[in-house]
Amino acid sequence: MIKNRGILPLAAVLMLSGSFVLVGCDNKDAKQAGNQQQAPEVNVVTVKKQTLNVTTDLPGRTAAFRVAEVRPQVAGIILKRNFVEGSDVQAGMSLYQIDPATYQASYDNANGALAQAVANAGIAKVTVDRYKKLLPTNFVSKQDYDTAVATMRQDDAAVVAAKATLESARINLAYTRVTSPISGRIGKSAYTEGALVTTEQTTAMATVQQLDPMYVDVTQSSNDFLRLRQELANGTLRQQNGKATVRLLMEDGSLYAQSGTLEFSDVTVDETTGSITLRAIFPNPQHSLLPGMFVRARLDEGVNDGALLVPQQGITHDPRGNATAMVVGPDNKVALRQITAPQAIGDQWLVTAGLQEGDRVIVTGLQKVRPGAQVTAKEVAPDETKSEQPQPDNASKS
Repeated sequence: MIKNRGILPLAAVLMLSGSFVLVGCDNKDAKQAGNQQQAPEVNVVTVKKQTLNVTTDLPGRTAAFRVAEVRPQVAGIILKRNFVEGSDVQAGMSLYQIDPATYQASYDNANGALAQAVANAGIAKVTVDRYKKLLPTNFVSKQDYDTAVATMRQDDAAVVAAKATLESARINLAYTRVTSPISGRIGKSAYTEGALVTTEQTTAMATVQQLDPMYVDVTQSSNDFLRLRQELANGTLRQQNGKATVRLLMEDGSLYAQSGTLEFSDVTVDETTGSITLRAIFPNPQHSLLPGMFVRARLDEGVNDGALLVPQQGITHDPRGNATAMVVGPDNKVALRQITAPQAIGDQWLVTAGLQEGDRVIVTGLQKVRPGAQVTAKEVAPDETKSEQPQPDNASKS
């Protein structure tokens, strides 16, 4: 009985130890299996080079192609206004009629003075011719002859002066008919019939603006302009058809039907802001564009044949504005990349540094991973990520 009592506890201890060993093995296997199951699944997009039309949206204002202020060149009372405010006028069209009475009188007086001067010059010439024939016979002294010649020359000069006075009077009389210097659309009239106008007044009588074509003046930072010129020079960007084309976004967001061209020859640098004024010309046959309208000029900078585009969900920015992306390597481990993404193109970022073709960028599941973590990567198309994040209002660089 004593021997049996010793054997039973020993057997119990052995059985209990064996169960612990089995439980430990089971826990180890379960932990390994759990580690394999805990690798998070993320969606990735493989970066590929593609051809991209590079555009930049710049704020600007429309300006008339030509502007002419209508001002009086003679003083007087306005008798009649010959145009409808807001209508189209042609160059040379009569806009106002100033009272011509005094100028007509001056013209008639100058005309009479010219006739008198011509008559005096005729008499002086006859006298000189007569004295010249009598001079050899000593019936006329040399003194009298010289005096007659001098008088003739004075009378000839008086004729020239009288002609100039008559021409001046004619011009002033013509100025009483105020005409349009250019063809275009005329605005409101600052004066009505019966108003007195003078040549010294500061207010224009009206303004005529040529609306077809139309200028659009936009501003761009000097750094962006230098970058554009450098990219065009080194071949990174090439202009389409050798021309810099510009499209126009109206205030309501609609696209203007006509495209314009950019005049780089009109570029000036503002010393205070460091910005550059670019002037584009747009056809405006329907007069849809009016001076002073706020628009956005979409500048076609060129074509980037090796652009790398990444969905916006795959790019994050720190408080300083530095852009980063999570990339899945060949070993399915996550790596953090510092990148340069200067421009948004639709729902994607244009990446110029930090990524290369073939990189797999995480676009969903970023909150579940850290650099160095093991993940399960699922390839998705860029279009499949559009529903993940709202579209930005502006698809181009601004």
